[in-house]
Amino acid sequence: MNIHEAASAVDAEIVQGSFQESELTGGYTSDLLSDVMGHAQAGQILITIQAHRNTVAVAGLIGAPAVVICNGRPVPEDMIDAARDEGIAILRTDFNQYEVSGRLYRALGH
Repeated sequence: MNIHEAASAVDAEIVQGSFQESELTGGYTSDLLSDVMGHAQAGQILITIQAHRNTVAVAGLIGAPAVVICNGRPVPEDMIDAARDEGIAILRTDFNQYEVSGRLYRALGH
């Protein structure tokens, strides 16, 4: 599954679309960025409610090609700018983390 297919699977708006399309290897759901740094793996999509530029920094550090912001939270411009600079897709959906995780888990064929 690629990033556009993931966006479709969770009815997400692509808020930051300047990225290179890539295949997702899985997903990681957490709102604690230190947890993400310690356990997420490159190629996974990050599922969170943390809508700020530090989330982008962590996504870049771990090699996440995309971040899904849940619960329809607003995405600030500085987060969008940071994601554009890093080439990381930012998606936003009204679903919560549980729903997004389940939908992506099924869509990835698990």
